[in-house]
Amino acid sequence: MAMLNKGDTAALVCCSNGLRPSEKQRIDTLADILGDMGIRTAVSAVMYAASTHYAGTGKKRAEAFMELYCRKDVRAVFDVSGGDLANEVLPHLDYGIFIREPKPVFGYSDLTVLLNAVNASAGMETYLYQIRNLTGACGDRQREEFYRTAMGGSACLYDFEFKFLRGSGMEGIMAGGNIRCLLKLAGTPWWPDFAGKLLFLESRSGDAAKMATYLCQLEQTGALDKVNGILLGTFTQMEEEGCRPRIEELVLNITEKRGVPVAATPQIGHGSDSRCLILGRNYCLNLQGKTL
Repeated sequence: MAMLNKGDTAALVCCSNGLRPSEKQRIDTLADILGDMGIRTAVSAVMYAASTHYAGTGKKRAEAFMELYCRKDVRAVFDVSGGDLANEVLPHLDYGIFIREPKPVFGYSDLTVLLNAVNASAGMETYLYQIRNLTGACGDRQREEFYRTAMGGSACLYDFEFKFLRGSGMEGIMAGGNIRCLLKLAGTPWWPDFAGKLLFLESRSGDAAKMATYLCQLEQTGALDKVNGILLGTFTQMEEEGCRPRIEELVLNITEKRGVPVAATPQIGHGSDSRCLILGRNYCLNLQGKTL
C-alpha cells in the first residue's frame, strides 16, 4: 500500500545534530528530487547549525518536529540528521498525538532513540531509513526503490537478503537500530520491552572493543535473555578496518548459552545503498526467505 500520493507533502526535520550550512544544497537537491516525484516538501525551521552541532535546543527541535507532524497536509516525516543529540527531544514530544494520528516517521543512526521511543510509547511503526540516500552514491537505485515503495505500493525498499549464523528461523516484532544510540534509552521510560522481539543492531563507528562493551551492556539490561532473535546489519568501521573479533563472533559468543537465533544482512545500516527496516512490524525470517 502506497504511503504517499502525488500532491502530498513530506516534512524534512532535524532532531539530532544540526546540519552544516554547506549541506543546504544537498537538502535543496533532495527537495527537488521529491518534487520530481510529485511530493511537496516542508522544511523544519530548526535545521542548520552555524558554529556548533546545536540547531536549537532539544525543546525547539521537538516543537519544530511536532509542528510539521501535526500539519494536515504532511503525510510523512523524514529526519535528515544524525549524531548525538536526538535524545534531547524525547521529553518534549506529544506521544498522544502519535497514538491518535499515526504517520510514517523515518530516520536512522541517532534517530534510533526517537524511532524506538515513539514505537514503545505509542505502538506506532517507525522506519529506519535515511532519506538523504536519494542524493547519495547509490541515488539512482535508491530513488527508484523509494518511488516504487512509497508511491507505487511495492515492498522493494523493505526487501533485504540475509543469512543465518545460528538457527534457521526467527519471528517477532522488530526493535533496535544503531547499537550505541539504542543504549541511550536504557534506564529511561522509552527503553523497549524486548520480550518476544527481534533485535536489530548496526553501527557506523566503533571497533571490536566498543562493540564488546555495548553488547555487554545489552546483556546486563536483560534484553538478550528476552529476544526471539537478533538481526545484524552493517558495522561500517569494523568491516572497513577488518577488526577482530568480528561482530558476528562477538554476538555469537555473548548469546552462546541462550542459543538465540542470529542472522545478518549486508543491506541495512549506514551505507548509501541501505534498505529500510520497519520497527514495530512483525517479521518472520527463515531459510525460505522473509515475510512481513
